[in-house]
Amino acid sequence: MDIKWIEDFLSLAATRNFSRSADHRNVTQPAFSRRIRALEAWIGAELVDRSSYPLTLTTAGTLFNEAAAEALKLLTDVRDQLQQQQVADNMLRVTAGHSLALSFLPDWLDQLNAVGGNIHAHISATNIHDSVLALSAGECDLLLCFYHPQLPILLNPDHYEYVTVGRERIIAVCVPDQQGAAAFHLPGSKHKASPLLAYPATSFLGRATALILANAPQTPMLTTVYQSEMAELLKRMVLNGHGLAWLPQRSVNSELAQGKLVRAGSEAWSLELEIRVYRSLQNKRPTLMQLWEKLLTSTAGAAPRLAL
Repeated sequence: MDIKWIEDFLSLAATRNFSRSADHRNVTQPAFSRRIRALEAWIGAELVDRSSYPLTLTTAGTLFNEAAAEALKLLTDVRDQLQQQQVADNMLRVTAGHSLALSFLPDWLDQLNAVGGNIHAHISATNIHDSVLALSAGECDLLLCFYHPQLPILLNPDHYEYVTVGRERIIAVCVPDQQGAAAFHLPGSKHKASPLLAYPATSFLGRATALILANAPQTPMLTTVYQSEMAELLKRMVLNGHGLAWLPQRSVNSELAQGKLVRAGSEAWSLELEIRVYRSLQNKRPTLMQLWEKLLTSTAGAAPRLAL
């Protein structure tokens, strides 16, 4: 039995609506329904009368609702106590995408500390899906991620806010040929497809790349030869001459300046992203609140905005 099933059920008992609860829990409605069914199978009784609208709880559901709320509160209280013992008062838990954790986060923290932030951070580098889950579950204080209006982050604006702390451009790069031009230039040749070092289609940078290709000035001739969620791995493969890849410009500025890499296409083959930091409105840790004030100061007094 997964504790998330209990949280799902308590949300459903409150909203009496599968769709609204699925949105609140940041999952699809089919996945949410399966989790409620799994909980009912574990208990051995139906908890929800699905024949009524709005839905109602069965007798077993009413009994379980009361017990589950109390049990979850006890578990949450104990977890919070244990986490406070393990995490120093001035230690913030930050979850960030792999690329941002390597190329943006260290300098960003230095800039905040330079204006009196005095930040100590425990940093977890992971994909956007797991990062959102960590923030939703209270397992991190801050989520640092890329954002684009056509690639939304699914966080309930009633519970989260964000500040834009930077921008990044995703560009296509490859090694130069003997004349210093791109060895694999976009859009490529119809007679021979260029090798592409790609991200999984479900990853954020994979979806960003798909958006670039959907709006490309010409149909590219590409064949995927390697795939990874981690931009740094793709960068290494690019440097070894295995093909072209779309990488965050900040992560390849040094190699571009040294001539180790070159742009594989014009600006039309790139995409600008926001860099956002999110927090839960329910998280009132003093260290986090102090940082948030410093963060607003460092971003020229920009007001935080509700998550969209």
